[in-house]
Amino acid sequence: MSAPEAGGEKGTCFVVMGFGKKTDFETGRTLDLDKTYRNIIKPAVQAAGLKCVRADEIPHAGVIDVPMYEQLLKADVVVADLSTSNKNAFYELGVRHALRPETTIVICEDGIKAPPFDVNHVLIRMYHHMGEGIDFDEVERFRALLTSAINDIYNRQPRAKDSPVYTFLQDLTPPERRAAIEAMAEGAARSSPAAAGEDGQGRGELYSELIEQADEAQAEGDFATARALLSRLRKKMREAARQAAEAAAGKGIEGAAERPEDPYLIQRLALVTYKSGQPSPRAALEEARDLLLTLDPATSNDTETLGLWGAVHKRLWDATGERQYLDEAVRGYERGFYLRNDYYNGINLAFLLNVRAAKRANPAEAVADFVQAARIRREVLSICERWLADNPAPDEAKASDTARGDYLKSKYWVVATKAEAYLGTGQKAEAEAAYAEAYSFAPEEWMVKSTQEQREKLEPMLADSPLKYVRAEGD
Repeated sequence: MSAPEAGGEKGTCFVVMGFGKKTDFETGRTLDLDKTYRNIIKPAVQAAGLKCVRADEIPHAGVIDVPMYEQLLKADVVVADLSTSNKNAFYELGVRHALRPETTIVICEDGIKAPPFDVNHVLIRMYHHMGEGIDFDEVERFRALLTSAINDIYNRQPRAKDSPVYTFLQDLTPPERRAAIEAMAEGAARSSPAAAGEDGQGRGELYSELIEQADEAQAEGDFATARALLSRLRKKMREAARQAAEAAAGKGIEGAAERPEDPYLIQRLALVTYKSGQPSPRAALEEARDLLLTLDPATSNDTETLGLWGAVHKRLWDATGERQYLDEAVRGYERGFYLRNDYYNGINLAFLLNVRAAKRANPAEAVADFVQAARIRREVLSICERWLADNPAPDEAKASDTARGDYLKSKYWVVATKAEAYLGTGQKAEAEAAYAEAYSFAPEEWMVKSTQEQREKLEPMLADSPLKYVRAEGD
């Protein structure tokens, strides 16, 4: 590899991918794409001597589309991650293939069933994502593979075509970059309502900066601050969407409309809103419910949305005692569990079935809910055991602090869920051991508090089992 230019970087790599947690509706799996970017893509790009940029890290004032298209045109390398069949990623890959004949790398996690026809003849490098995280050995393997691929396409002379557009239309000439970039820069200046940007220093706050600050506040249990930061980000993105729609309409593009909001941002905002408890616990829950309504939970197949929908209504039930909230919470968790077969929706569904059993006037219905809760917990135990078997702890000597922290957060909820599942199936000794294990390495104090509160509510319902109505055989 040739020596990097001054500043330690010899070029730029633009990364095309989704942000945060996204659900692959083909498989029902939810992946944390930020972990892919943080642990694999960005380190691999930097190891190849290039500056790594994702759309949430682009400084800009005004509409994001202009600098995004500029990056697709002028970046020395583009890495496009098509995991979860992200529509924006597919579109941006198409733009890159139309603009540049070479230096585009396509990657995808291997859970996707089949790539669409138009890209199934393009080289796609696969990695294995486990949803909650990525095994550290897999991180090291794919990071090295990606660095090697970047070095190969960047340093090869002459460069090989990797765009199917220029492969099949061999007489096609790429656009003249200088003129195109100058036109884009002029368009960016016109689209910006204030050339200085919102912070008076030439740009507004970055998406990634606000998300990082919100992450830090949430980790410290400061949900009010996290809520304020994410609300600010939502306002900025809605304004950017409005500007983009107006710009498109001004250019005569028919049917121009504001783009829909990012589900990940709405989900994050709903979570910290109800946990903030401000201006009152019930008002916070109702605001979170209204946020989630923008994601159409009644028909959604997004299990993150369904899990949050269940959580909000579970707490509304606690606050009001109104049966409609309990039934809605059961529906949310039940749909999420059977779509995804995951421990989070499953353990909460079992808990609410016990709640409903305790409130049933009809003994037969109470018994049915109680028995179903136990059956679900047995399924949840199997899911948790599989997760622990498939997700060994990262190597302390090799893994970053971030990777270890992410792993411990995921593992905490798996072990705490095991403890509750044991408790709900009458395996008290196993439950005590699992609770003690979870508490011993809990990354954040609020996690333990949440687990303890759930246990305190569950134990009385288990003690007052409706199975007492069932006569022993022969009575």
